[in-house]
Amino acid sequence: MSTDDSLSGHLQELRRGTVVVACLATLSTPGYGYALRDTLEQAGLSVDANTLYPLLRRLEKQGLLEAAWNTDESRPRKFYRTSPAGTQVLEQLLDEWQSLHQAITALRPTPPARES
Repeated sequence: MSTDDSLSGHLQELRRGTVVVACLATLSTPGYGYALRDTLEQAGLSVDANTLYPLLRRLEKQGLLEAAWNTDESRPRKFYRTSPAGTQVLEQLLDEWQSLHQAITALRPTPPARES
C-alpha cells in the first residue's frame, strides 16, 4: 500500500465522524438533503450524495434527526431537523472534539523557531 493510499484511508476515517457533527450542527435549522450538501460544500466539507443520504436516514433512525415531507411543491421533498436528542449528542460530540483538539495540540511537536 502506498503512502497516498494510506493517507486517503486515514482522511476518510477522520471525515466520517466530522460529517456527522456537521450535519447535526447544520440541521439545527431545518433543511433538505440537497441544500445540506451545498451548505457543507460551501463550508469546505465535500460529501458525496451516496454518503450523505444514507447518513441522514441512519441519524433519523437513531432519533438524532427528525424528518418530515414537504408536499407543498409539485415534487415532495423530505426535510430534516436536529432532534432534541440530536442536539444533546451534538453538544457532547463538540465537547469531545474540543478535548481531542487540545490533546493533539499538546502532543504535536512545536516547529523550530525561524531565523530572522
